[in-house]
Amino acid sequence: MPYDPENVFAKILRDEIPSTRVYEDAEFIAIRDVAPAAPTHILVLPRGDGPIGPADLQDADAPWVGRMVVLAARIAREQGLTETGYRLVVNCGRDAGQTVPHLHLHILGGRMLHGLG
Repeated sequence: MPYDPENVFAKILRDEIPSTRVYEDAEFIAIRDVAPAAPTHILVLPRGDGPIGPADLQDADAPWVGRMVVLAARIAREQGLTETGYRLVVNCGRDAGQTVPHLHLHILGGRMLHGLG
């Protein structure tokens, strides 16, 4: 499936939809989720078109994906989540709960997280 430049995250990246940004650089933005699943729920979005999800990643993507995970850990630390813990989540496809076809990483914390894992 080709990348849809009209998806909600693409519009957020172009500032067509407002967001509460907690981090921004040339490669990524991090925003507060509008429907948080935890007291702290931040999304890390890579800039640019695609990949849609983890299934589309290639070996050449490893450097920036690694930087995205390191950035998420830094944001979690800055949000005060490291003492009690946090979860990093990347969903892949509808059955996993991916609702936006733009690869992104969730940072969840601020309370006991039950369920998977």
